[in-house]
Amino acid sequence: MTRLAEVVEALDARYPPAWAESWDAVGLVVGDPDAVVRRVLFAVDPVAAVVTEAAERGADLLVTHHPLYLRGTTSVAATTAKGRVVHRLIAGGCGLFVAHTNADVADPGVSDALAGLFDLSELRPLSPLAAEPLDKLVVFVPVADAERVLDAVAAEGAGAVGDYERCAWRTTGEGTFRPLPGASPAVGSVGEVVTVEEVRLEVVLPRHRRDAVVRALLAAHPYEEPAYDVLELATVLGARGLGRVGRLPAPMTLAALTARAAAVLPATSWGVRAAGDPEQVVETLAVCGGAGDSLLKEASVADAFLTSDLRHHPASEGPEGLALLDAAHWATEWPWLASAAAALAADTGVDTAVSTIVTDPWIVHEPSRG
Repeated sequence: MTRLAEVVEALDARYPPAWAESWDAVGLVVGDPDAVVRRVLFAVDPVAAVVTEAAERGADLLVTHHPLYLRGTTSVAATTAKGRVVHRLIAGGCGLFVAHTNADVADPGVSDALAGLFDLSELRPLSPLAAEPLDKLVVFVPVADAERVLDAVAAEGAGAVGDYERCAWRTTGEGTFRPLPGASPAVGSVGEVVTVEEVRLEVVLPRHRRDAVVRALLAAHPYEEPAYDVLELATVLGARGLGRVGRLPAPMTLAALTARAAAVLPATSWGVRAAGDPEQVVETLAVCGGAGDSLLKEASVADAFLTSDLRHHPASEGPEGLALLDAAHWATEWPWLASAAAALAADTGVDTAVSTIVTDPWIVHEPSRG
């Protein structure tokens, strides 16, 4: 059986809380870490209709993209809409977990799922973030002990590169030293010059794991005073960040792209509206799930930009030549739910499902006829 604490650990591994904006409220909102989780429902909004669906599906945990309490509160009394959500969750034995801006900048994250609807290639972040700071550990160890030392530091996170682990560079040479009085050498005797065939072992490691890796190295190394270096590597831009930009499988007009967006996004009364020349040819498309008008400048590297909540002035004063597509906020974030649900199922073995309730607040749309 899987405990809620294990599910939270898996979600935090994919969407670390440290990646969230300072104003955001992410993580476990409702639930006992020791509770058993068999079924998880994913949704965009933690609203009453979704909580009812979670109860009907027998969900033990509801994972939403939007927070329940984005601002502080002093009460969860059932006299308010949000308080009633908390009470209904607890009464139904269902927890609530939020992954918001930490999921927006993840790799893969919210905008990756949106980009996938358009089969974009050569995908990259629209506003990339710096990759996690890395160190390099260089250590000299006797040949016979190299594997044991590598296993020890790898267990603490060293040598992880993308989808690979225990990655290292090794070359052999000779180490020499003379133990002084008071030393307890693993090789040789006090006062004698010793020459040992050694391996130069190099591994990268996340900077925040430096202390743990060095402790593991010192515990596993046979020498009383091992020789090692820890080097800070240069910071580079990584695969994480807001939005995505890529190339369409084939060029299409803005009018055709708008029709494609309306077809592949979940249906809402808002639909999809576009700004620009309907006959403009679009080859590259930028996307951002949720409100993305803060990225208009960054999106100018593409021919068109699909997002939501575009305002009149930023849209009309945006970069020249950049076509804009504006869809419902809920619709641009909903595609992420399926990928997040599949990832959690793979990580934990729990059953997952995606809510299909349209929680976009705009439910009536009537075109102007004046």
